[in-house]
Amino acid sequence: MKPWTLIDKTVTPDGEQMTLSERDGEYAIRVNGLELMTTRRYQSEERLAEIVCEQLKNKTPRILIGGLGFGFTLKAALRALPTTKLIVVAELLEAVIAWNREPSYGLSYDALEHPRVTVLHADVKDVIKKYPNGFDAILLDVDNGPTAFTIQNNGSLYSEHGLEAILTCLKKDGIAAFWSSNKDPSFEKRLAATGMAHSVHRCHAWGKSGPVHQIYLLKKSRSQR
Repeated sequence: MKPWTLIDKTVTPDGEQMTLSERDGEYAIRVNGLELMTTRRYQSEERLAEIVCEQLKNKTPRILIGGLGFGFTLKAALRALPTTKLIVVAELLEAVIAWNREPSYGLSYDALEHPRVTVLHADVKDVIKKYPNGFDAILLDVDNGPTAFTIQNNGSLYSEHGLEAILTCLKKDGIAAFWSSNKDPSFEKRLAATGMAHSVHRCHAWGKSGPVHQIYLLKKSRSQR
């Protein structure tokens, strides 16, 4: 089998080494040698956007995506709701944005240049706090979900205070969606504690086989302020 070729590397805020590698047109991001994501298995990242867009009452929504990855969630949102008013993508690592903007890699150059897309080199937590009632949907694909993998501070997104901030950022009838590589009973309890409608959808990483990922939904009722 052809070996992976190192394309670029960066350092996370926690001091961990993150690399971009390529093999036969497939790209992979790894942290300290452990695979975080690839361009080969992305079905659940697409479903993260599709499930939310199917359920949104507002068909010209403002959407916030936390975590760019390889752009699969962003591209799925653009396809699912071509009438979307605005999609804001918040990505903490500047290198990840640069990798996706490189046309020769064939990742997400076109999506990032879309007139309805704004990309912020920012912590999604800061964006959430800055815009109360700002978005119809918030899609979070940060690390491996509620259990942080690359940046420990990301865990606060999934705390009680983090969920409260997310609900404040959502408009009425808004939906928050959380991608997770594993089932997380503790996080499910925190979702239930909000008093809002919540559910979980399970999806294979690709096709009908391989790892099963979780997509947690949290809906903001009209009584929530």
